[in-house]
Amino acid sequence: MIIPIASDHAGYPAKETVKKILEEMGHTPVDYGTHSEDSVDYPDFAVKVSEVINNGEHEQGILVCGSGQGVCMTANKYPKIRAGLVYSAKAAEMTRLHNNANIMCLPGRELSESEIREIIEAWFATDFEGGRHERRVNKIESLTQK
Repeated sequence: MIIPIASDHAGYPAKETVKKILEEMGHTPVDYGTHSEDSVDYPDFAVKVSEVINNGEHEQGILVCGSGQGVCMTANKYPKIRAGLVYSAKAAEMTRLHNNANIMCLPGRELSESEIREIIEAWFATDFEGGRHERRVNKIESLTQK
């Protein structure tokens, strides 16, 4: 699967780890930046991934910043985005299983390489459960149709 990814400067080291893990899993990361630890504004990079998920070009993406919060807030401004802050393998599983999230937002300053690996593996191993959760996800989506 092609996975668009991006980060700000604080998330850059973790993003590089994410790329390596994705490649080891057989995915193809497409890196929308940033490409160093020089200070940048996280919304500039979060929108790049959010736009290609929102327009249906890709199914899932990954965003990283220091806390994960800023990129998550930015991504969720798009009507077809369900971005979730993911800080553990269990959170990754539940965010996919119950919320059908399509962008995973990681707190780059908070996670070790092994934690990132566990999170990514859980995310891609989990499909949306549907059922009662589909009704709830549809209610979230209806908010952007007003």
